[in-house]
Amino acid sequence: MLTCFAPDLQPTLATYTLSEEESKHAVRVLRLRPDAPVVLVDGHGTVATAFIADDNPKRCTLTITGRETIAPRPTYTHVAVAPTKNLDRMEWLVEKAVEVGIERLSFLRCARSERRDLKLERLEKIAVSALKQSGQAYLPQLDELIDFDKFLASLDPATTFIAHLEAGERTALAQVIGAAPRCCVLIGPEGDFSPSEIELALGRGVRPVTLGSSRLRTETAALAAVFTAQVVRELKS
Repeated sequence: MLTCFAPDLQPTLATYTLSEEESKHAVRVLRLRPDAPVVLVDGHGTVATAFIADDNPKRCTLTITGRETIAPRPTYTHVAVAPTKNLDRMEWLVEKAVEVGIERLSFLRCARSERRDLKLERLEKIAVSALKQSGQAYLPQLDELIDFDKFLASLDPATTFIAHLEAGERTALAQVIGAAPRCCVLIGPEGDFSPSEIELALGRGVRPVTLGSSRLRTETAALAAVFTAQVVRELKS
């Protein structure tokens, strides 16, 4: 059954008109006709069932037959990553992180960053597509690119972890993530965080962690952090 994104879905609506993009996909691409069933999701926990009433390819109208509110997960996973020079790899990360389950994804401008600017429009569309494909009810928050030191100042160090490759004592993320219902994991650029950035984070009480013995690419490390957080918490629930 087709799932459509309906960000302005209201609890009292009996009908809903899809955006032009969603209408085109439903009517022209999938060739759905009146009475075809559709699922609507608003990205804030509401999921509605509906059927097509008017198959206008620019303003497809649906009749809503039922709705439910999905409770948010009891845990909150936040990953902050320095985007790679190749934007395709960040697009892959957004898609997979949404599928696995993440509440917030931030982008960091670090000393060794290869990418100094980032436009979210394309990434937001990929997040919506992954939301619909995976059956998730909540659309993650995507943050604009921000300098590492400014971002660090906004965090609670008690629930923040930094995954770096420098020498020193580090704990496996899987060993500490289960005790933190809310967490933020910091992932550096391809060249890793600079020594001064690591020192700044540790000085503020952020705990150093490792994601395993392999040297992971930036986007792989970020996804590994999301996956580890979800799996460990599910095992503990």
